[in-house]
Amino acid sequence: MADITFLDGGLGQEINNRSTQESAHPLWSVKVMFDEPEIVIGVHKDFIRAGARVITMNNYTATIPRMTRHGFGDQFHAAHQLAAELVNKAIEQTQKELAQEIDVNIAGCLPPIAASYVAAAALNYDDSYDQFCQLIEIQENHVDVFLVETISNITEAKAALAALKAAGQKCFIGLTLSDDLSNSLRSGESLEAAIDQLGSEGLDGLCVNCSFPEAVDTALPLLAASGLRFGGYANGFTSIEGLAPGTTVDNLEARQDLSPTAYADHALGWAEAGATIIGGCCEISPEHIAYLHTSLCKAGYNPAKLV
Repeated sequence: MADITFLDGGLGQEINNRSTQESAHPLWSVKVMFDEPEIVIGVHKDFIRAGARVITMNNYTATIPRMTRHGFGDQFHAAHQLAAELVNKAIEQTQKELAQEIDVNIAGCLPPIAASYVAAAALNYDDSYDQFCQLIEIQENHVDVFLVETISNITEAKAALAALKAAGQKCFIGLTLSDDLSNSLRSGESLEAAIDQLGSEGLDGLCVNCSFPEAVDTALPLLAASGLRFGGYANGFTSIEGLAPGTTVDNLEARQDLSPTAYADHALGWAEAGATIIGGCCEISPEHIAYLHTSLCKAGYNPAKLV
């Protein structure tokens, strides 16, 4: 059986959807984590039970610029510490409930430093590098591996890669692509250029994430031809156009046509094309991941950890 690194799904959005808050906060699931930590534990547990073998900490918006912008700058360390505590509690509780060991990787998250999707809001290379170094330092004792996620431009991706290499860590990068299926990053830079530049610097794996599943489909020939380890974990939004820096996910809508069956059809196609890293992003629920897990196993794949 071929091994597929099997990620979890849309952690932050699932946490946000389960929250009792009337509206989303700009810090998204990190704010929910401070107010309702039991929700975070519950979502982690559901993804573990669904079969995910890489469980990501809930710290996507816990960057210094974002937290400072919204009045939480003094809680930067507390946010990462709490995220680590909750993911470990979820694993421990699930092991106790199932009366078995749970063999998963805990992944640290290296997100866009300033804002999701908007390349124009990204910091320059040097500032991005410094911020990524701080994120790595605060997480590295709590995680097995890092996932660089939802990066919209080549400069920020290169800064994350360099910071991880400086820390002696492997580098797996997720790029977010334009919804027009043009094989371009949201910065307008081509995916081909990103593959060339990042691949030449010793990347360990390249994914397309938080993009339409159809965008992952379109990107697969380039990813497969790159010689890199590759994969995809798509989102279930109708569009991300409503999310500007400082706004909230309340401006976004979930697709109604992306059932667990429909999502698994896309993901199985990625595996058949040679992808070895597969999961889900925003609006891809534990139900989606559970169905995908079953589908991968039936197709002869073995869901596995990343490292």
